[in-house]
Amino acid sequence: MALAPASFDVGDDDFVAEVLDASHTVPVVVDFWAPWCGPCRSLGPLLERLALGAEGTWRLARVNVDESPRVAAQFQVRSIPLVIGFREGRAVSEFTGAQPEGVVREFLKQVLPSEADRLTREGLALAAEGDDAEAEARFRAALEEEGRHAAAQLGLAGLLAARGESEAALDALERISGASPDQEQAVERLAAEIRTGAGSQGSTREASALRDRVAANPDDLQARLDLGRALAAERIYEEALDELLAVVERDKSFADEAARKAILDLFELLGSDHELTQVYRGKLAQALFR
Repeated sequence: MALAPASFDVGDDDFVAEVLDASHTVPVVVDFWAPWCGPCRSLGPLLERLALGAEGTWRLARVNVDESPRVAAQFQVRSIPLVIGFREGRAVSEFTGAQPEGVVREFLKQVLPSEADRLTREGLALAAEGDDAEAEARFRAALEEEGRHAAAQLGLAGLLAARGESEAALDALERISGASPDQEQAVERLAAEIRTGAGSQGSTREASALRDRVAANPDDLQARLDLGRALAAERIYEEALDELLAVVERDKSFADEAARKAILDLFELLGSDHELTQVYRGKLAQALFR
């Protein structure tokens, strides 16, 4: 199979596919230029030479701003040449104007995957194959390189959560910084899943005992809170929401608002479009503000 060219032209119609989507596989550097731009004529050949020598570690996409007004407007191109590096579907670094080769090479270091990125990618592949021990080793090695590497911390947190180390998993999530929007969403969802299971009674027999306690004394708020958590951990979500809501209705501030927080975690876990989220969001609002 023929290798992809080191540099190519791209415009309004194919920018998403050829740059944003493609950058999930290999970083793409975009050169916004125009034929009338003098500095562009000096920077362009330098970028093409570096791309050719990169041996496929990154690719150069050229955007003629006169012929691609939508892309130029999307990235607020006001001065050219403008060069933006994309990785994993998002812009990670940029510079404006014709720069010397040393500056361009420093820019490329920010665009290309780091050693932590490489280790994390290996860890994710190993985790997908079920080799959790080796995956964890890769994630921890990545974090030795970059202590707050978002993808590595997220991968490690997932492994820790899967083996029941809830506190360690939440600690890993709290260390994340510089996450992409997709990663932030994954972090919130995993944190909600961990908190939903954390502190639960954990078994059908214990949930049954808690039901008996609540039936005997509906105002036993700790029993209702524990029951709601236990049911949530067993994925009996509607009944869990009923028990947690009952706590909020009786005492909003009980146990540092633990029931309200647990309900919000369930909303995060279920997703905003889920029928239970939509129904119980209204019920929670009524309970809080009546």
